[in-house]
Amino acid sequence: MTIKAFCIALLLSLPLSAQAALAIQHWQTPHGTQVIFVESHELPILDISVDFPAGSARDPGDQAGLAQLTHILLDQGAGGLSDTAIAHRLADVGAVLGGTFDRDRGGVTLRTLSSQAEKDAALDILARVLQQPDFPQAVIKREKQRLIAGIREAEADPGTVADKAFYRALYGTHPYAHDESGDPAAIAKLTRGDVQTFYRTHYSAPNAVISLMGDISRAEAEAIAARLAGGLSSAAAVSALPKPEPARTNEQRIAFPSTQSHVLVGAVGVARNAPDFFPLFVGNYVLGGGGFDSRLMREVRDKRGYAYSAYSYFLPMMEAGPFQLGLQTKLAQTDDALKVAQATLRQFIADGPSEAELKQAKDNLTGGFPLRIDSNKKILEYLSLMGFYKLPLDYLDTWVDKINAVDVATVKQAFARHIDPDKLVTVIVGGESAR
Repeated sequence: MTIKAFCIALLLSLPLSAQAALAIQHWQTPHGTQVIFVESHELPILDISVDFPAGSARDPGDQAGLAQLTHILLDQGAGGLSDTAIAHRLADVGAVLGGTFDRDRGGVTLRTLSSQAEKDAALDILARVLQQPDFPQAVIKREKQRLIAGIREAEADPGTVADKAFYRALYGTHPYAHDESGDPAAIAKLTRGDVQTFYRTHYSAPNAVISLMGDISRAEAEAIAARLAGGLSSAAAVSALPKPEPARTNEQRIAFPSTQSHVLVGAVGVARNAPDFFPLFVGNYVLGGGGFDSRLMREVRDKRGYAYSAYSYFLPMMEAGPFQLGLQTKLAQTDDALKVAQATLRQFIADGPSEAELKQAKDNLTGGFPLRIDSNKKILEYLSLMGFYKLPLDYLDTWVDKINAVDVATVKQAFARHIDPDKLVTVIVGGESAR
């Protein structure tokens, strides 16, 4: 094996040990960019994430898909290099370029060896992608076609149909109702000028959050952050998203030629920095987030055999994200399975978890916490989360204590504040005809 091949294998596959206590550093560049950094010299690797408020919630109302298209195009030609040339230069130094995209965020990630030559080459590519995307016309045409084809293909999946309908029903006219992939008709009309305008507005220095984790010093981290931020536009930070209104109670049944029904039930939940996050997180582990340990699994699957799996989760976002309960079941059992799930949720909201259930949830969550930060990549994900959502720097240090502080009363109070079992959105996809 050559030295380069060995380094690449090391970069891609070797797990990194977690830090017992992370010394998280934070500062702001002269360009207005927030930076969050952890120095670690255990392995010769550097991980970087650069995030922007450029997710699908930022799509203009008549341009659904613009955010996704812009994000896809960043590394498809930049700084005079073609997408093929970018891929080859990264491969030559064993670096990996990736990305993050959801309703809130659009971002780019880089993993590289920290040796000077490899690091410099990888950072050159990252800087080009962030600062000088070319948005070639031919590539825009190609990627628009791919996006539209992907959306059309996804329409054959009942789970995707249910998910899209759920967000529309839950959020109505709020930007979170925008599907991350966009709308085929809107995508077809997008122009290079639209992409350039979106990029300049959202991928700016004041909007950026740079997270760094790995084998560099503070001085090196400052230099890298300044280099990355310095070439971005100076467009002002985008305004906050509006706060979602509570969803109106409604049930939708969507016809679909499938052998099973996809059932989603939910409500507008909480934002990422909500004070009730930990009671809801721990409580939901008991309700439907704990796999085979959860009440929904016991009631829906174990006792009655209505579904292979039943789950629930909160997805906190910049503003209040969804609370969702879901299951799949045979068409003939749909109503029965739905009633059991609704009854289980209602009883949980009324009574909360038992002391035994809560202890098991807390033990499992705190016992598994080291696995959440057992690699540089996982730590970087937390750093980017903390930076983007403006979470406290001691978030990871206090995580276990906050889990342990949750009791039955706080779970009941939190669920009562945020989930009304009489005001839920329900979407059912499957069956010969809609009702």
